[in-house]
Formats: sequence, structure tokens, C-alpha cells
Amino acid sequence: MFVIRTALSLSVVLLCACASNKPVVYPNTHSQAVGIAQTDIDIADCKALAESAGASSSNAKATNMAKQTARSGGIGAATGAVGGAIAGRAGRGAAIGAASGATAGFIHSLFAGASPNPTYRNFVTRCMTDRGYDLAGWD
Repeated sequence: MFVIRTALSLSVVLLCACASNKPVVYPNTHSQAVGIAQTDIDIADCKALAESAGASSSNAKATNMAKQTARSGGIGAATGAVGGAIAGRAGRGAAIGAASGATAGFIHSLFAGASPNPTYRNFVTRCMTDRGYDLAGWD
């Protein structure tokens, strides 16, 4: 039962971590005149234009997560080996350190901010600006 709950919790966290960002529209005269529904349509249209032009919304989060996990695992193994050597069990210390470090690196990368590819973000920002919107940033 514990394993099922843990797997479900991790799935929810992963889905939230991979959710796409969207621009935050400053309420200028144009956005107030067209309303929220049209603003959302324009955002979707600008996103589609960016992707059709070749700009990917992906920021390679999975690759970055794997690198962070491996790097943290290596650091954990090295420090664990040193601690284990002091206690007379370098191998066991390295294994514990690697597992702890990799887990910490993975969890850290899950909660690190996931912003869209800069080219994609710039394309959508310019598209929205050309349509009369003023973007306050991305959220």
C-alpha cells in the first residue's frame, strides 16, 4: 500500500513539475478591451505560431533532471566513501552516500523552476506584443 501511495504522489509531482508555463498579461487598455477569453485565444495562437516556426516549448527538463541526479549521486558516493572509510566501511558508506545524493538531486530538480525554452518564450512574447498586449512575465 505504501508503494502505491508513493508512486501516485510522485506521479502528481511529476505532472505538476512538467506543466507548461504561460505568459502573464498586464491589464493594459487592449487586454481590458478584448477580455480574458480573447486573451487566452491569442496566447494559444501565439504558442502555436511559435511551435510551427520551429521553437520548442520544451526546456529539456528530463535531461537536466538526469544530469542533476547523476551529479548528486557522484558527490554523495564520494562523501559517503570518506565517511565510511573513517568508520571502516568505505563501500557501504559510498553506497549510502550515492543513494542519498541521487535522491536529493532528483527531488531538487523536480522542484526547480521549469521555464519554457527562451526562444519559444521570446517568440510568444513578441507575438503578444505585436497584438497589443503588454506581458508582465511568465508564470
